[in-house]
Amino acid sequence: MGTNLFTSALSGMNAAQIGLATTQHNIANANTAGFTRQEVVIGSRTPQSLGGSFLGQGVDVVGVKRLYDEFLTTQIRQEQAQESYLSSYLSMMRQVDNLIADPTAGASPAMQEFFNALNGVANSPESIPARQTMLGNAQFVVNRFQAIDQRLTDIANGLNKQITASVGNINTFAQQIAALNGNIKQATANSLGAQLPNDLLDQRDQIINQLNKEIKVTVQEQPDGTASVFIGSGQPLVINERAMKLNSVQSATDPSKLDIAYQNGNVQVTMQQSSLQGGNLGAYLAFRDQSLEPARNALGRVAIGLAESINQQNRMGLDLNGNLGGDLFNVASPRVEMSANNDPASGVPSVTIADVAGLTASDYRLTYNGAASGYTLLRLSDNTATNYAVLPQTVDGMTINAPIPVSAGDSFLIRPTANAARDIRLLTNDPIKVAAAVPMRASADLSNTGSASISGGTVNTPLPLHANLRDPVSIVFDTPTTFTVTGATPPVVGSVAYTSGADISYNGWTVKITGTPAAGDTFDIVNNTNATGDNRNALLMAGMQTQNLLANGTTSFQGAYGQLVGEVGSKTHELDVTSQAQSSMLSQTVAAQQSISGVNLDEEAANLLRYQQAYQAAAKAIQIANTMFDTLLSLGD
Repeated sequence: MGTNLFTSALSGMNAAQIGLATTQHNIANANTAGFTRQEVVIGSRTPQSLGGSFLGQGVDVVGVKRLYDEFLTTQIRQEQAQESYLSSYLSMMRQVDNLIADPTAGASPAMQEFFNALNGVANSPESIPARQTMLGNAQFVVNRFQAIDQRLTDIANGLNKQITASVGNINTFAQQIAALNGNIKQATANSLGAQLPNDLLDQRDQIINQLNKEIKVTVQEQPDGTASVFIGSGQPLVINERAMKLNSVQSATDPSKLDIAYQNGNVQVTMQQSSLQGGNLGAYLAFRDQSLEPARNALGRVAIGLAESINQQNRMGLDLNGNLGGDLFNVASPRVEMSANNDPASGVPSVTIADVAGLTASDYRLTYNGAASGYTLLRLSDNTATNYAVLPQTVDGMTINAPIPVSAGDSFLIRPTANAARDIRLLTNDPIKVAAAVPMRASADLSNTGSASISGGTVNTPLPLHANLRDPVSIVFDTPTTFTVTGATPPVVGSVAYTSGADISYNGWTVKITGTPAAGDTFDIVNNTNATGDNRNALLMAGMQTQNLLANGTTSFQGAYGQLVGEVGSKTHELDVTSQAQSSMLSQTVAAQQSISGVNLDEEAANLLRYQQAYQAAAKAIQIANTMFDTLLSLGD
């Protein structure tokens, strides 16, 4: 009887001691990241049959378990991946927003000053200081476009470094998880599956959580204690004790970008970048492809639209020396990249800007499908695909000429506006080169007897190749309703019907005659000599500020830039709101998980007292058993 009491009390002391040790372990790790509170699991020993009843034999420590909720842990991982994604995306978007929306350093104030200076030239077309001011402000516009583009390029270059660092972190975490899988598997096997290595499981969960901040993962627990980790569209990153690897590689279609490749052994395959969602890496890729590059393209569209439109109008005017104007700005050609997978012997398609109004801020992928199928042009902004049997074709403001030679399967990345803001330059510092005048002037003969009058005339857009703008042309009315034309190229044969106010176009210009002419009335269109005071072309250039010359005639230069500012600002605000909401949701889920798995020091302090009292009570039972045994021995004497 005493021996049974002794054994039972000893088992109680042992259980209390393990309880004390577990409680102290919890207290010591109260601030350890990823630690899960542990609890002693005890069970009553099989009782001893004694007559018609059963006598208890004490207690056994079955094990020490983690207070772990798999559902909440999985939910935290999902929300953590999204929170990291939104936080990183927001941080990068704020850089772009602060850059382009700056009221003093943005491009819009520079364009405003440029058009103000153009109005100054229109007011005083013969003034050299006014022209110098205009060219100075043109240089200011160039500087702003280049500076903003350079900053966006710096962000893109920094993004490549962040992508490389994130891939390195992912590989390191994967190796650590694989190593812990091996340790956990061995420890579980050593205990015959009766006891799991709780602290190792906590360490692995913590590393998985860190990995999940870099890229969204899916985790599957295996019967042997290991955890399989999957990324992307189901690619295994960790299986058992083996870790796969990610690599950052140069994009096959755009050398300035890095793509993520999946390596399994000696086989490396570039992944579908859009499948890498969540976490920092997903944010880097999404920001680059969905926000940064479209912003740079949109900036380039404004730059190329402004430069080409001003150039075109300046070419239609006369400078102070009486010469036809030339280009004031350099206009970048569309950027074309051939895929690294193309036939090395294949050529590259030439792409030119045909109409700035038709340009979009999208990139395009041109693929040659073979002689029978022709070409497919995919607009990447909305994945709209168009098939063409042959090239050249003019689409979205650009003319695409066929690559020669070309092989089936060849593909090309076309970026019409990507380099426009980077490459815009002022081509002249000579104020004389500003073409403020119109090359021709129209006048009515002083001997005319009718009431008709003629407009000053404008140069046609686009300027015909055969145009002889400054060749004299005479319009002589045979009757009040018909006239003949002399001096036109090509010659005009016979009489032309007259309609008051209708366009009359020859030699690359257009005039209007209104009113009622008389037979014999003559109107002359001649070379505009001594035109230093003519401001008609300067007015046309200044008027471009308010004209809708972009987006198929729906917006102006500053309007298009304002749309860019608005889109970036809207995206930044959206990310700000959703990031805050996601952080709040994550905090609530973490709080719910910690209420189960976290260490409560007050509760652990109470457990210390409880186990201490149990230990003392068991020790007292041993003391009593010992006294009973001594009494029995003394009876024998």
